[in-house]
Amino acid sequence: MALLSDPVIFIANWIENLLLGWGLAPLLVTIIMDLLGAGIISVAMLLLVVILIVLERKLIGRLQGRFGPNRVGPYGLLQTIPDMIKIFTKEYITPQGADIFIYNLAPIMATSAVLLLWAVIPYAPRVVGSDINVGVLYLVAVGALGTLAILLAGFSSNNKYALLGAFRTVAQMISYEVPMVLALLVPVILARSMGVNEIVNAQYVWYVILAPLATLILFITAMAEVGRAPFDLLEAESEIVAGFHIEYSGLKFGFFYVAEFLHAFTISGVIVAMFFGGWRGPGAETYPILGFIYFMIKTFLIYFGTIWVRGSLPRVRIDQLLGFGWKILVPVALTLVIFTAVAEKMMFLMAATVIVRILVHLVINLLLVLVLIVIFRAQEARRPLRKPVAEPRTVALGRHSVPPESPSA
Repeated sequence: MALLSDPVIFIANWIENLLLGWGLAPLLVTIIMDLLGAGIISVAMLLLVVILIVLERKLIGRLQGRFGPNRVGPYGLLQTIPDMIKIFTKEYITPQGADIFIYNLAPIMATSAVLLLWAVIPYAPRVVGSDINVGVLYLVAVGALGTLAILLAGFSSNNKYALLGAFRTVAQMISYEVPMVLALLVPVILARSMGVNEIVNAQYVWYVILAPLATLILFITAMAEVGRAPFDLLEAESEIVAGFHIEYSGLKFGFFYVAEFLHAFTISGVIVAMFFGGWRGPGAETYPILGFIYFMIKTFLIYFGTIWVRGSLPRVRIDQLLGFGWKILVPVALTLVIFTAVAEKMMFLMAATVIVRILVHLVINLLLVLVLIVIFRAQEARRPLRKPVAEPRTVALGRHSVPPESPSA
């Protein structure tokens, strides 16, 4: 029965007892178990990318009214396999004048930064890589490694277009990391802990109900961190020739490709852990395997939302992107953190019930949304109206009337 209800812990205990029975030292057994767990998670996530690529291609094809992959295998489900073979067999090209060490380190760092995020995300009641008490700080710190990897890739490629893509990375990532950190502070305040596992355990009521605005801010900033449409200015193929990874080919480019798809799924798991109760659900504490199923279902639903946004919205301009981050998201997130902290302190002193706590936080979020609507309407009213373009007048030349030549001609 233990194998069916909690297979991960059952198998882990069996392997640990087996190694101890062979006479290995307890410290060596702990190291082996940690390495084995990290290896299994890393391999599982990398294999999951194969499914994510096919899923995203199919969904975006449906959203945009066109065919997705439909040739290789039944319903095109095996299309990723020849793509992988192609990436593995393509020639490695290193540009002349590139910094060889940093050039080769950047794609590895990009993928590693995404995989490291899974170390503190709980998958089930007792299944978590490392239950540290500063898990949220760890997520922010490790997430910055991805930004550094993109910056190093553009800097070391000896290509001005790659360098321009790296500069855009710095501008975009810093602009959206600030509101993302502020949004992550909201569940920290609500749970009174920075441990991701403790935040999940504290969500008897999902924090998306208490802080829907913080959930939306985290979702928007997470998509900007991943660099997907409409925030895909890191690549912007139509503007800067694919951006920071223009000089990468073969498996080196494949690392960046894998990191993008896996990062979108990983950040969905972070959102689920922070605001949607993580593994929590009916019967999850009695049967931990249900907790893992709940976690994956919620993560795939959030991931579907990222695909929906990517396949529906066009790319925004860089000035619109940065203006929205600094002028809208940062003030709103900072205000939300302040009001949430004050409300939590007052309700703690008054020993308020759960219903009162929910209502107070919902009122705070609703008031902030109403203030935003008023500000947007006021800005729209102050915006000068564009003058209508005058119709080109005709010039009579004998029997024919032709429009005058434009100044640009």
